[in-house]
Amino acid sequence: MAKKPTGEFTARKLAKRRQQFRWNNPSYMRRILRLKEKTNPLGLAPMARGIVIEKVGIEAKQPNSAIRKCVKVQLIKSGRQVTAFTPGDGAINFIDEHDEVLIDGIGGRTGGSMGDIPGVRFKVIAVNNVSLKELVRGRKEKPIR
Repeated sequence: MAKKPTGEFTARKLAKRRQQFRWNNPSYMRRILRLKEKTNPLGLAPMARGIVIEKVGIEAKQPNSAIRKCVKVQLIKSGRQVTAFTPGDGAINFIDEHDEVLIDGIGGRTGGSMGDIPGVRFKVIAVNNVSLKELVRGRKEKPIR
């Protein structure tokens, strides 16, 4: 019986080493272990529906000084709680507790937070199936549920 080749540049050895060293690549590791869908509250979906639990004000990071108006939302599909920013001047006034909101990623680096709002990765885009932007501009009225 012939012995299998085990030299330094044999295809078998090169392929095995390449596979081992791929685990040093963070994007390969995250993809194979499916870390994105495990850690992201939305799963792999781009948006999600949720119920507003409470309104919160979050202080902006240095050097800015402001209180960013956000809402705590409990997602319908997973039951997880996330904080979502309400973009627009006076937009928080159109959102009440127990309203159904549609949230979206805020667009920060690799799905993280954006700008001076620490720890907030999502933004509200609709309230009770009506666009928040339209409510802020005064083009539409919020329906009473």
